[in-house]
Amino acid sequence: MGRSSDAREKILASAQSLMELRGYTALGVAEICKAAGVPKGSFYYFFESKEALALAVLDEHWKAQRGNWARVLQDDDAEPLSRLRRLFEETEASLRAGQQSCGTVSGCMFGNLTLELSNQTEPIRTRLQQIFDAQVEMVEKVIAEARERGEVAVGDDREAARSIVAQLEGQVLFAKLYNDAQHLEALWANCLSLLSARHPDEAAISS
Repeated sequence: MGRSSDAREKILASAQSLMELRGYTALGVAEICKAAGVPKGSFYYFFESKEALALAVLDEHWKAQRGNWARVLQDDDAEPLSRLRRLFEETEASLRAGQQSCGTVSGCMFGNLTLELSNQTEPIRTRLQQIFDAQVEMVEKVIAEARERGEVAVGDDREAARSIVAQLEGQVLFAKLYNDAQHLEALWANCLSLLSARHPDEAAISS
C-alpha cells in the first residue's frame, strides 16, 4: 500500500506545491498521488479526505512560516521597526525566488485559500482565522514595543497590527495578480504611514 515512513511527507509536499500553483478545488486525489509517486491507497491511509489533507498542508506551511516570522520578529538584537522591515524584505525575496523557479508569483497560500475556500468549508476557514490571528499577535508585540519607544503613534496596537498584516497580504495579492514582485517594494513606506512613524527617515535605517 505504499505506507512507508516518507509517504505522508511526499503527499504533503506534492499537495502543497500543487495548491500553491493551482489552488485547492481543481486538484484531485489521483493527481496528488501521481505527483507524490505513491498509490492512491496511501492517501486514504494517512488522510480521510482532501479537506483533511488541506488542513495538514496549512499546518505544515504555517509551522515553517511561523518559525521564519519568529526568527525575524523576535530578534532582540534588532530594533522593532527594523524587524518589520526585514519581514517585508524576506517576504519579497521569497516571492522573487519562487517566480524565478516557476515563472509566476504564487502569492500567499493562506491568502489564496481564504479567497477560494473561506465560505465553503468551515474547518479550513477556522484554521485560516487561527493562522492570521497568530500573525497579527506576532506583529502586535513588535508594534507595542515600538510604541513604548516612541517610534510610532497608534491608538490600538492590535488594530495597527491587523492593518500591517492586511497590507502585507494585499500587496502579495497584487504581486500575484500582476505576476510582478515589484509591488512588494511599497510595503515599508506603507508600513511607516500606517503606524504614523514619528521619525520615518531614522526608522528606515536597518540595524
